[in-house]
Amino acid sequence: MLKRIIQNTDKRCLWKMAYNLGVKGTLSFNRFQRRLKRGEFFPAFHFISVTDDCNLHCQGCWVTGKEKNHRLEPEHLDRIISETKAKGSYFFGILGGEPLLYKPLFDVFRKHSDCYFQLFTNGTLLTPVVAEELRKVANVTPLISFEGDEQVADVRRGGKNVYRRTWEAIENATGAGLFAGVAMSVCKSNLELALSPEFIKGLIQKNVAYLWYYIYRPVGENPSLDLALSKEEIQQLRQFMVDARSEYDMAIIDAYWDENGNGLCPAASGLSHHINAAGFVEPCPVIQFAADKTGEKPLDELYRNSTFLYELKQEIPRKTSGCVIMEDPAWVVDLAEKHGAADTSGRGNEAERLRNMPKVPSHGSGIPVPEKSWVYRFAKKKAFFGLGAYG
Repeated sequence: MLKRIIQNTDKRCLWKMAYNLGVKGTLSFNRFQRRLKRGEFFPAFHFISVTDDCNLHCQGCWVTGKEKNHRLEPEHLDRIISETKAKGSYFFGILGGEPLLYKPLFDVFRKHSDCYFQLFTNGTLLTPVVAEELRKVANVTPLISFEGDEQVADVRRGGKNVYRRTWEAIENATGAGLFAGVAMSVCKSNLELALSPEFIKGLIQKNVAYLWYYIYRPVGENPSLDLALSKEEIQQLRQFMVDARSEYDMAIIDAYWDENGNGLCPAASGLSHHINAAGFVEPCPVIQFAADKTGEKPLDELYRNSTFLYELKQEIPRKTSGCVIMEDPAWVVDLAEKHGAADTSGRGNEAERLRNMPKVPSHGSGIPVPEKSWVYRFAKKKAFFGLGAYG
């Protein structure tokens, strides 16, 4: 795998990935762990939605149906990144909507060349020109969403010819020598594809460096509860990933299990939090309540004094090692109301929706399947590798 990545990745992109992500990312995770031991808190990294704008309309997307779309002002985004760097953290996940619709995006990448960015994109705008610009900045790994075959993809994503356009994006990214990944929100309609050896082999042939699986979570204007996986399907996915890690020439990443196969919640661990396009700090992208907003006070002070985030981190592990928004959505509303947290969904009805939402299985209810590979065990224990995805 390393040989394939080295041979097919632009050398400057490879260096930025190895140093900005590998070395500095690991150091930031170690700083995060030391802060926790001292009773202090600041996330190891942030996921930031730079815009609510998108050119697709996906099932289970948290930004659809908003009364008003927001975009972070460039100065606001710059301040968030700078204050995070001051705490020794240099890795950021850039989300949307579709972040490639955010016009100042490449200015941000260029200005913060000492950071590493993971760009969550649907791929439809990742043209050869965009791929070349990403190669020039060198500090970005595009993570391209792949949501199903020819029939499923258009339904899942609310677009046309999405399957073909996704493959074109992958080819554009890897053809430019980018360290590129593919992500799949695994649900009932694409589970068969997710577990397909042919699918993984096809990505390897295109020189994709890593495949990131995360579990579909029913949220947003169109939550599509019927797509949520059963306990048995989640267990099947977990076992497949553990086996695939020692079988395929590709990094297989997940966000929900530790090295021993126990469920985890990145938000409950405090490892990462989400800043939405209006500047609100949410526990994660799918928990759309916030009691704190960036720009009103320094980030360090915000995290030090946030009773909402503190109690959430204390209480979620007592309830579940899985996803609380799936297993007990009404409890999330109760906690938000207790702390006066605002509905940040942009739809104004998130509390009502969650109170009426039935519970669905999450990754915390299965039988633990420990990692077989020492590399993955080490990475999950000692670095932030695989522990911060959204779903």
